[in-house]
Amino acid sequence: MRPPESSVACRVVVVGFGPVAARLVEHLEPLVAAGLVSLTVIGQEADAAYNRVLVADVAVGRTPEAAIRLADADTLRSSGIDVRLGACVARIDRPFRRVLLTGGEAVDYDRLVLATGSRPVRPRLKGLEGPETSPLPPGVSFLRDLRDARAVAAALAAQQRIVVLGGGILGIEAALAAAEEGGRITLLHHGRSPMERLLGDGARVLATALRHAGINVVAGTSTGIDLEDGRFAGVGLEGGTRIDGGALVLACGVRPRTELAEGSDLAVADGILVDHSLRAVGTEDIWAIGDCAEVCCLRLSCEACAGVTAPQGLIGPGWQQADDLGEAFAAELSGDARGPSDGSGGGPGAGAAGRRDAVVVLKARGVDAVVAGETDADPWTVEPGLAVAEWADPGHGRYARMVTRDGVLTGLVCVGMPRTGAELVLLFERGSELPADRSSLLRLDSAEGLPAASPPGPAATLCRCAGVTRGSVQESVAAGCASVQDVSTATRAGTGCGGCHDDIRTVIERHFAAAVAS
Repeated sequence: MRPPESSVACRVVVVGFGPVAARLVEHLEPLVAAGLVSLTVIGQEADAAYNRVLVADVAVGRTPEAAIRLADADTLRSSGIDVRLGACVARIDRPFRRVLLTGGEAVDYDRLVLATGSRPVRPRLKGLEGPETSPLPPGVSFLRDLRDARAVAAALAAQQRIVVLGGGILGIEAALAAAEEGGRITLLHHGRSPMERLLGDGARVLATALRHAGINVVAGTSTGIDLEDGRFAGVGLEGGTRIDGGALVLACGVRPRTELAEGSDLAVADGILVDHSLRAVGTEDIWAIGDCAEVCCLRLSCEACAGVTAPQGLIGPGWQQADDLGEAFAAELSGDARGPSDGSGGGPGAGAAGRRDAVVVLKARGVDAVVAGETDADPWTVEPGLAVAEWADPGHGRYARMVTRDGVLTGLVCVGMPRTGAELVLLFERGSELPADRSSLLRLDSAEGLPAASPPGPAATLCRCAGVTRGSVQESVAAGCASVQDVSTATRAGTGCGGCHDDIRTVIERHFAAAVAS
């Protein structure tokens, strides 16, 4: 790495210390060691970065807190990084290039990266009035951070009935995790069935599976919460009925945290607007990544920015942005002519605007669902090249929908058929054509247990969150990794949502089985 022309290190300040910020810090550590960067990381929580996706597992005692931590503040400090936990930025003084903390201290920057993430939505219900940042009543929590996980764990230990408000994937996974550990759970949602917007008629099949898992599924419109002796005691519904409980978990979605950017006159839509190099629109020294960033360069001729650009709220795309920005900073600060893209395409960061096709997987034991791409196409619409195939078998808890354009799979929903779902995801990510007889794919989950038509090879993505291929995992196992944790440490596979842990175990088992056989 070539030293900079100036002897003064570039002052980089990162606001936020979640999973995406932690990934960026990994890229910047070598620059700090080389004297090219003076790095300050400001985190509002008292804890250093950890994997929020697995907070529900911590809440039910399935995973220890230590297992989801992604950074150690003391280790970073010993390497020369200024880590400030429990600190909050009040505003950005853009003319003087400094961030002002709530305690009055100022931190100067040459480059500022906003990784402020998202905050859980606080529903507007009687008993929950007040700003989003105001304290929740006792017995009411989100499931967003470690403090929330501890509150849910305490409710489970006290054998309280837990009401989960929200029929999205976060609420369902929280309800299933708690029910699997013996909790008494009621899932309260709007609409006919949980996840109806994503799964369509498959949501009704999912609702049946949730009931079989021991969850009391209730459809209704909540009007407010009831308190007894100052603590949560129940949720009131339209019509006058009430759902009693000792704890309430709010799982009503998240929204990007943009208030700091808005107060600093940065361009904001759903998220902080950034161009294809992740630089905040209209600035030269501010970038944004992760849940708070919305890649939209505002050029009318840009096809990538013509559709929906709102943040996806998934950890995989955020990690990809951190990789892009970290590599771009390293290239520029080390004097590499390939520095960050100006947003016109090409160069590091150019792929940041390309929204990685979201594959949403419901992670639970015995209840499986996967959805990806275009799912709301009408099967009865006559449109050249469009075809929709749909099957429902409610009695056996199975549902599938495949959307193709010119034979290529562009969207899928699969409930209760794990092997078919895995095959469809593989075909979707490859941009493959489906067989003329779509129903042949359903036989993957039949009693005959036919093998997948196209088994994944080394180039297939095994971990979608971290973008790790099956071949990389196989190489790490061949090099001596003998557990999921070993593989995660070596490759990052499995450090996101955890949905690929079983696949990693399968690779490990097959490798050692072959070694024993030989």
